[in-house]
Order: sequence, then C-alpha cells, then structure tokens
Amino acid sequence: MTELLLVRHGETDWNAEQRFQGHADPPLNERGRGQARELARQLRGAHLEALYTSPLRRAAETAAILSVCLGLPARPLGALREIDVGEWQGLTRTEVEERFPEAFARWLAFGPGWEAGETYEQLGARVLAGFREIAAAHPRGRVLVVTHGGPLRSALAVCAGVPYGVSRRHIDAVANCGIVRLGVADGTVRVLE
Repeated sequence: MTELLLVRHGETDWNAEQRFQGHADPPLNERGRGQARELARQLRGAHLEALYTSPLRRAAETAAILSVCLGLPARPLGALREIDVGEWQGLTRTEVEERFPEAFARWLAFGPGWEAGETYEQLGARVLAGFREIAAAHPRGRVLVVTHGGPLRSALAVCAGVPYGVSRRHIDAVANCGIVRLGVADGTVRVLE
C-alpha cells in the first residue's frame, strides 16, 4: 500500500477574500508561507519517500517551502491542479451570485454551477488517475502530495462512495495546510485513520 499525505496549499489573499481560484495562479500570502513552514516542522521525521505538487503557484510555493525543510525535491504533476471553475474564476461568492444567479442557486443546492471549466466528475477522474500514478511509482512508500481543496474533497467523496456535489454537504473543507491521509492499494483509494 502507498500512503499519501495530501496537503492543501497555504493561504492566498484570494482564500482570505473567498474568491474562486480554480486555475488562476495567485501566490501564497505571508500567512500561507507561515502555515507551510509550520507544516514542514510538523513533518520532520515523517519518513517521506517523495513530494509531489500541483503546478499552480500556491501549491508549488507551499511544496518549495516543504522541499527545503524536508530535503525532498518537489515533483510537479498536472493531475493535482485545482478544478477549473470557468467564468467564476477570480470572483467572490457575492459577485458570482450577482452575475450568475441561477447557476449559483444550483451550486448552493449541491449541483453544477459554472458553465465552462471542469465538472466534478472530470476533476475526480483526473485526481484519482494522479494518485494511482504516484502509487505505481511508490508502491510501498509514504508520499507527501500538495494540492488544493477541490481535489482533496473529490478524493474524500470517492472514499465515502458519494458524488462530489453531495459530498460538499457532508465533507468539511480541508483547512489551508491541513492534511488528509489516504491509502492506495490495487488502484483502490481509502481514508486512513
């Protein structure tokens, strides 16, 4: 079994402003950099075999801080990117509600929201393929993976056996620099205690 320690990137100004980030590339803010440094201190001695990261700047910057402290090179993997939120990218919830009221109402009811971009199903397939790729490269390893809130929630939805949209109702968002532990064995992904 491969153990994946999934980490959500550190805070950005857009997180603090509650903006939909998607594939946008804002950097970490100072608080986010501090979160990454604290996480690196917590992970010292964790016997990690590798470090993978989303190529988006907020994740890559988090991974770079972890890389220096943990002595592991950060390997970018496109499958770990955040969901593409299309026309909602860069907008606050209030702005989305004003510009796209019907789509926002659907999203609040745990359905699809944005018209362009990716679906939750596309996100889930992409992320799981990435996890399986990492597991194949490290079949019995412990691997640190820096990604985003959407991919983390997608993985948790798969483990819970519920569609992503429904999972938003039942699965809390992972905090910036929070960790979720998953096990991957024979292509199956499960939450580890």
